[in-house]
Amino acid sequence: MRPRVLFVSPSRQRLPLDAAQARKWDALREELDVRVLGTGADGPWQDETFSLSRDSGLAGYYASLPLRIAREVRAFDPDVIVAQSPYEASAARLVRGRAKILLEVHGDWDTATRLYGSRARILLEPVSRRIARSAVRHADGVRTVSPFTSALVRRVGVEPTAEFPAYYDASVFTGRSRVPLPEGRTALFVGVLERYKNVDGLAAAWRLVVDELPDARLQIVGRGHEVATITRLAGGLPANVEWTPQLSSAEVVDALDAACVLLLPSFSEGLPRVAMEAFARGRPVVGARAGGIPDIVRDGVNGVLVDPHDPRSIADGVLRVLRDRALLERLAAAAADEAAQWFQTPEGFAQQMRELVERLR
Repeated sequence: MRPRVLFVSPSRQRLPLDAAQARKWDALREELDVRVLGTGADGPWQDETFSLSRDSGLAGYYASLPLRIAREVRAFDPDVIVAQSPYEASAARLVRGRAKILLEVHGDWDTATRLYGSRARILLEPVSRRIARSAVRHADGVRTVSPFTSALVRRVGVEPTAEFPAYYDASVFTGRSRVPLPEGRTALFVGVLERYKNVDGLAAAWRLVVDELPDARLQIVGRGHEVATITRLAGGLPANVEWTPQLSSAEVVDALDAACVLLLPSFSEGLPRVAMEAFARGRPVVGARAGGIPDIVRDGVNGVLVDPHDPRSIADGVLRVLRDRALLERLAAAAADEAAQWFQTPEGFAQQMRELVERLR
């Protein structure tokens, strides 16, 4: 008999699922009897697997979550509840019945209050930190996604039950033939414009780059609370900065192909997908020596690591790559060679999940 597993996540879903999401959940349904609690932008709200609530913001989501989990526990009687963050795990602990709780740690739990969204959210950090650490200690199992997230869990005194990345469909990045590095000196940043992405540091560093390389160009893709910083940067350097609030995945592929290097100066990352996507296109990364970035970016091999707290360090890393074509080509070749190790099939991910669930039952 397949284990019954309830997945709980704030991730927004849309029914029916698109092809990429369907591949993941079809594979999981082959291994497990699955139910999913999530949120949605609009209906339909439910099918044989998903139960979605109207997206009413994080406060509304977490306020209603214990009741929603309790209903699923009564109706579905799961063997294991998979919680995507410590906050889902804390809600599940209240009403889990006989189910074991498997907590997934995708990143630094302090980031959500310290470096994301409104600056007033830092007032919640003492409470959120206690909740997160308690959830880690009381979970029946913990899955991490990188050495960095494993280290976070170990600092709380818990040994991760398993470490493997979440599956996501990267076919749009891997499906096309790679194109050679372009001529010129173009860098790319793709990500939400939030403080944990070090938007201020990015802007300060790029001004230093342009001072020394007037022909350097930066394309920025993203939107968020720190958009004013990027607006000022693009307004002050119109020949050197292009800002686009949003691109489709296929358009991000085009942007990577048009760039020489990806910039990732974040203060914190769990397992940075955008770096994996850059490698898939044969583009090296100038990344911060922070969070899970060094788990992927190897200094002088497939990219350059810099100090995220020092704009001069970030700028020097960019200048080093853009000035030295031989270095750029060597880093790009290594990035392309190492890309495959960071991707997995939905079937492989589903099998790992079943093995982990079976250990907890």
